[in-house]
Amino acid sequence: MSRKHEIDILLINPGDRLQTYQDLGKSLSALEPPVWAGLMATFIRRHGLRAAILDANAEGLTPQQTAQRVSELNPLATAIVVYGHNPSASTQIMPSAGAIATAIKVNNPESLLIMLGGHVAALPEQTLREENVDFTAKGEGLYTLVDLANAFKETKKPDLSKVRDLLYWEDGQVLHSNPAPLVKDLDNLMEGVAWDLLPMELYRAHNWHCFDGLERQPYGSIYTTLGCPFTCTFCCIQAPFKSGENVIGMKEQTNSYRMWSPESIFKQLDVLVNNYGVKNLKFADEMFVLNQRHVLAICDYIIDKGYDLNIWAYARVDTVKGKMLDKLKRAGFNWLAFGIEAADESVRQDVQKGYQEDDIVKTIRMVQDAGIYIGANYIFGLPEDNMDTMQKTLDLAIDINAEYANFYCTMAYPGSELYQKALQNGWRLPDSWGGYSQHAVDSLPLATRYLSGQDVLRFRDNAFHKYFSSTKYLSFIEKTFSRQTRKHVEKMASKRLKRDYSSHNATVAA
Repeated sequence: MSRKHEIDILLINPGDRLQTYQDLGKSLSALEPPVWAGLMATFIRRHGLRAAILDANAEGLTPQQTAQRVSELNPLATAIVVYGHNPSASTQIMPSAGAIATAIKVNNPESLLIMLGGHVAALPEQTLREENVDFTAKGEGLYTLVDLANAFKETKKPDLSKVRDLLYWEDGQVLHSNPAPLVKDLDNLMEGVAWDLLPMELYRAHNWHCFDGLERQPYGSIYTTLGCPFTCTFCCIQAPFKSGENVIGMKEQTNSYRMWSPESIFKQLDVLVNNYGVKNLKFADEMFVLNQRHVLAICDYIIDKGYDLNIWAYARVDTVKGKMLDKLKRAGFNWLAFGIEAADESVRQDVQKGYQEDDIVKTIRMVQDAGIYIGANYIFGLPEDNMDTMQKTLDLAIDINAEYANFYCTMAYPGSELYQKALQNGWRLPDSWGGYSQHAVDSLPLATRYLSGQDVLRFRDNAFHKYFSSTKYLSFIEKTFSRQTRKHVEKMASKRLKRDYSSHNATVAA
């Protein structure tokens, strides 16, 4: 006699911190709450179904341990949610997601198993063919999960064509159901993360986020918007939304950008602060500082409530206005992260980052003058990069001397325009999904017209250590924060990533 299902949908957050970040995953990297899984759980509950979340990444579970927990929980359906803490982090957790799927199927071949998320939405049929799952979702997956659970609650052999945005096997063929629309009524259908289903005591902030105190817990992360109106060619953020955008009649070249109301965000903030004692908070929106009315309403609420928060959020050089900065700082936005990407104008223009270097420096100084710290993001190995332009980017980073800097290599992530271009031109891509991780041993950046991925990776790693070991930067950190923070940075900079710089990576894009 089969056991009764107490859970309709179990959402699994996969991840292997040591594989993705090497030794940095032990303590330096952030441990992010799975915001998308939390939002999905809320959506599922609003449709009268029972949801649970298993955060295998936060709990440090092996695939086999995860499979055992799934058996114990005995859900009607299990969903492996392949979203990272930013859009580019989806593909890099596919090795963990795939290993968990296989372990679940080995443990219980009859499990109903679906995989969805950013990477899966970009490559839904390939994922179904490659991974040990029954289904994949082409879109953001919300209606897919509800339709799937309801279908199997009614009968063991439902008409899967009625489950929207679903890919499934039938008679040896992969079939696609009709797409689902984007969820438009965020306030009512997906108002906030289901925090009560998450192990909130396990999450920790980025180390730099807490440079002024280094107390990294408790920690929370929320979205106030979904999507991004900009069209950077290396970004894959819109991959889960494209099929839903088509259903609601949006043009292919237009990106959706949805917002929760400020009042809905207020409720989330109240829960995080009052129920979980959260002080360190990430606004995970791909572009938070964009709509001035939206931003200022949230700032005013935080100020009026007197919440003592340490927040960071994403912004663009061309979206930050001087009159916003005072409110942002007073509300606790102590860090703004900017995608500077490259110093050379022609390199930026090629990936649709159209602002000028003078604007970059002017905006950074304006933000710093307001008492807000800078997280500066740079990318080496963009298609038009050569050694001189990458050095120019590093020189700009050293000149700006931001409180923190991220140095990335260009990756052609599935779902991005750059990925399609790489396929069309036969450019070398990583041999495994794990190779898309910026910190993995087998990380393989995209080659440029002039440089191999090997060249780019080596330059990036050396740039990281040059920046964080420089006397100029360390003195600035000690003056801005403390001697203790300087020692923390020195310890961080002493860690060298294991890499494969071998010659088999040395291909140059034609």
